[in-house]
This record gives sequence, C-alpha cells and structure tokens, in this order.
Amino acid sequence: MKTSNNIPDKPEKDEFGLDFIRKIIVEDIRTNKNEGRVHTRFPPEPNGWMHIGHAMAIYLSYSVAQEYNGLFNLRFDDTDPSKESMDYVEAIKEDVQWLGAEWEDRLYFASDYFEKLYEFAVALIKAGKAFICDLSVEEIREQRGTLTEPGVNSPYRNRSAEENFDLFKRMREGEFEDGSKVLRAKIDMTSPNLLMRDPIMYRIKRVSHYRTGTEWIIYPSYDFTHGESDAIEGITHSLCSLEFETHRPLYDWFIDELLALGTLKHKPRQIEFSRLNVTYTITSKRRLLELVKGEYVSGWDDPRMPTIAGMRKRGFPASAIRTFLGRVGVTKREKNIDVGLLEACVRDELDKEANRVLAVLNPLRVVITNYPEDQVEHLEIPNHPKDESRGTRKVPFSRVLYIEQEDFMEDPPKKFYRLTPGREVRLRNAYFITCTDVKKDESGKILEVHCTYDPNTRGGSSPDGRKVKATIHWLSRDHALKAEIRLYDRLFNRKDPSGLPDYNSDSLKSITGYVEPSLKEAKPATHYQFERVGYFFTDPEEFTKKKLVINRTITLRDTWARIKKQLPQPKKKKQKKKK
Repeated sequence: MKTSNNIPDKPEKDEFGLDFIRKIIVEDIRTNKNEGRVHTRFPPEPNGWMHIGHAMAIYLSYSVAQEYNGLFNLRFDDTDPSKESMDYVEAIKEDVQWLGAEWEDRLYFASDYFEKLYEFAVALIKAGKAFICDLSVEEIREQRGTLTEPGVNSPYRNRSAEENFDLFKRMREGEFEDGSKVLRAKIDMTSPNLLMRDPIMYRIKRVSHYRTGTEWIIYPSYDFTHGESDAIEGITHSLCSLEFETHRPLYDWFIDELLALGTLKHKPRQIEFSRLNVTYTITSKRRLLELVKGEYVSGWDDPRMPTIAGMRKRGFPASAIRTFLGRVGVTKREKNIDVGLLEACVRDELDKEANRVLAVLNPLRVVITNYPEDQVEHLEIPNHPKDESRGTRKVPFSRVLYIEQEDFMEDPPKKFYRLTPGREVRLRNAYFITCTDVKKDESGKILEVHCTYDPNTRGGSSPDGRKVKATIHWLSRDHALKAEIRLYDRLFNRKDPSGLPDYNSDSLKSITGYVEPSLKEAKPATHYQFERVGYFFTDPEEFTKKKLVINRTITLRDTWARIKKQLPQPKKKKQKKKK
C-alpha cells in the first residue's frame, strides 16, 4: 500500500469492512478491470472558493488513490470563462495542497482539451448524434417539457449531418451572434430524465478565456466536457457527490457514443456519494455570497466561513479536518453531521500540537501586598505539560499582576471556587495567594484586588500539603504584551441555517487582551493554547512583532453544548401504560 506524508492510510480492512466505494474498487481490482488500475481526480470549476464539502471530495478521491497504489489528478473544468479566473485556480491549488493531496505532475485543465472536444463534437455531428439548433435558450427550456410531460422536438432536429457540420464550423469561425445557435445532442425528448432531452453541447460566447484568450468563441458545456476529460486522462473511478447521479446517464451516453465511433478508447465509471452537510453551516455559494457582498464577513477567507481558506486562516489544522472526514465516512444516504465532531477533532489535534502560554483577555489588576515592589522572578514553566520534550520557558512574575475578571467574585454563589475575599487559590506554576482587600471607584466598580502570597509555595504546591480548590492563570502587568484578540465563533445561530436571518452577530468580537512576553518572538500561523481559555492562532497575514493579532481557533470546551443544556427543553410526553 502506498503511503503519503500528508493524508494517512486507513487501516487495512477485509472486504466486508469497506464502504461501498472501496468495495467497488476492490472488486474491480479482483476482476482486473482497467488492468487493475485505480486513477481518480478532483475536478473543480475555477469559479469560486472551496468549502468543507469540497474537502470531502478531495480527501476521498486522493485517499482512495493512495490506498490502492493509484494515481490522482487535479483538473480544472474551466468551460465558462465569464465566471473563471487564474486567481481561483491558484487559491484552489493552495487548498488542495494544504489538505495534503498531491497531484505530482498531473495538473490538467479542460481547456487543454478544447481542440479534442471540438473533434469529438464533429464526430457526433457526422454520426447524426448532434445537431445545430436555432432556438434560444429560453425556447429550448420551454420545449423541454416537465417530469410528467414529454418534451417537444426542435424544428431543427432533422437537419442533415452535412448542414450541421457546416454550421458548426461557421459557429467556431465567428459568423453568428452570441445565443443565436447552439449544438445539441440528439438523444430523446421523451426521456424521463430531463437532462437527456437533447442537451446543449456547445454555445457561442464571445468572452475571453483566462487561459486561451480569444482563440475560442464557442465553449463546450460542463456535461459534454466532464466525462470526456475523465476518459482522456484514463480516470477509472470518477467520484462525484450525489447531485450528479441524474447526470450519470448523460455522462455514459456521450462516452458510449464516442467509444462506438472509435474516437475514445477508455470508459471511466462515475460513482456518487452523499454530500457532506454540517450543522450550523451553509455551503451554498449563493448564500455565502450574500454574506460577502453584505460585508457580514471580511471575504471568502474570513475565518468564520466554511471555506477551506477560512478554516486555514482560523487555525484549523489540515490533519484535524482529515480526521473528521475519515470519521464521517462515505455513504449514499444524505446526512447532517454535527459540527461538534469537527470541533472535537480540532481540539484533539491542537491538544497535542499547541504549546501552552499565559494570556488574559479581560484583565483585573491584582496587587500582592507582601511581595517586594522592585522584585521580578522568572518562573520556569513547561511549554507542554503532556510532552516534556517541548522544554520550558521563563515567565516573569512581579508584585502587580493581571488575572481574568471572571476569576474573582466579591460575593460568590455556592459552587464558585476561584478567588474571593478570604479565600486562597493557586496561581498556575507560581504561588498560593489569598485575597485580603478589594479597591473600588466611587461607582462601586472594582479597580483592583489586594492579596498576600505564601513564598513557600513557589511552583504551585505547598510543603505542608494543604490543598486549594482552584488554579487560575495570570500575567505580570509590567511585562504583559498588548494583543488584538479576535474571538471567532459559529457564523450561524441555528442548527439548520437558511442564510442571513440566522446570522450570528456575535460570531466575531475583537478585544484588546494581554499575552506573556514570549509571544514577542512568535511567528505568524503558529498555534497556542491560552491556558484555561482556548486554542489560538497567530494571524498568518497580520501578526508581526509590532502588531500582535491573534485569532481564536476554538474554545477549550464545547460551550454551545453547555448553552443548549441550559435552555428550556420540551417536556417528554408520558407513555401510557398498556393495560
């Protein structure tokens, strides 16, 4: 089995433990179909940003090729120049590589095949399988019929092969206006599958293509291009999401007709799997575009967006996304995966990967009254308590500290164990302190808390064995660094959001917080756990030594689950006992 440095192999399983796609592949290998080869591809259209659903398609096609010693292609199906650009191509390449999929030297474009596709179309015209239609797109749509009524044949359907070939050549030469003629396949206007009712193969569109410029003014349709490109590249298993299931008869029809004519030599097999739907998430480009245009987000790569670029900028590790996709698995059945599973995978990965640092987001000043005013200690603190090989760092400790406001209450409820008047708590990796006084302004707002410390508890333990019920984190006020902290949260409030009405206006809060001085030497795109606070990521674009911009990747725990438990729950109906 071939291995990858990026996407890990799945464990070996017997045939009965495989998902339905892998069972098909195992059987194809057993029967020596396609000479036992496995060759997959990811074929995005370069007209937008890739999202979590595309991540599943990338992961599946690449990992299948890896598991069965196969090949993987990246191909851009770029047949609509009005919506495509090289910027999208580069962004998609970055996304695919970041996820861990490697195409090696197999980067292709459907536009590479424009001349060959034109030849395929000519072959179908000469065989009487395609014709030039003068109806407008609207008229074609009207004559297509419905699910219960058959379509109507075009009045141009019976043109001779010679006339169709002549018109098609003249279309390519620019003799006709945009929209005045199209090339249609001659299939069956009574087919129960509307896509088989003489679909459009070519249209005239005088738009410059980002790769071919003005060389072409006729462009093939996606359905005519997709399968033929797979066949040209020798793809064995064309893995698509379930919405392409109705396209499969058309996919096969084009390839079968060209095989019969001898213009193609290979037939790929299209296999559909269910789309990846995730709760509290939308993957509709149209609805996400509303957020971008309405400036509800900063762009397609906003860290709240479900795009691969957005997740990367927020600090989601690629390995966590791959783990999530592997756990979700592949089925034919539509499913809505709880976003909590993705977040749990992120937490698990960052727990191993992220060094710990001290940070205070909402500071409250603490003065240790019995600590020398001019003294500064540098306490040795482990970088990762679960991994000694990460070493330690020195963090300054002084008389005036910052703690989190939520870690102190003057009049606490019963189960509040953190700092209160008269109570002793532990400062993480430092000392035991006891609150002795509270200073307030004229309005009653707490300005600072006065405490005493026990110098015999350095490191956070007492020689006499006494216990404290809480440990809180801290920073030396005079050494703390200011940072812009961006607190990202879920973009939508509802489990099954419909769009703007469910937008979470609290999905981003930008605050000024404080971090320990070691982060002065931090680099962009570095993960940290802010102890007791969450997992954070130095912004890959804006973090510098002069401007500390840090994104919250995820909280330490699933706060949404806790909030949900606090909400009123519907009462369960009592079951009537059977007599």
